[in-house]
Amino acid sequence: MGQLIYLKDVVTLALNEEKCAGCGTCVIVCPHNVFRLNNGKVAIVDRDACMECGACATNCPTEALAVQSGVGCAQAVINAALGRTSSSCCCVIESKKSGTLQTTIQNPKPGCC
Repeated sequence: MGQLIYLKDVVTLALNEEKCAGCGTCVIVCPHNVFRLNNGKVAIVDRDACMECGACATNCPTEALAVQSGVGCAQAVINAALGRTSSSCCCVIESKKSGTLQTTIQNPKPGCC
């Protein structure tokens, strides 16, 4: 079976090559091998394999990577696992406390919540 692709040409992943220090952290944390070190810098080798989890951008010490976590397939998987509908916002944390539902908004993004 070939490599799985989520959706073609919709990923929000962006790399600022000038900021990249070539540390390779993104190569290590990326669960889908989107990156590769190439001549002391990181290169995106399979952009469409990105599931927008945000691990690369969160761990990049020079902020050379940007991705809008929670807008793509990763959001759909997480929301489904939590029993949310597709209209649920990614930044809402729902928890049940003694029979009631408590909703907390964490780090709302523009256009979200």
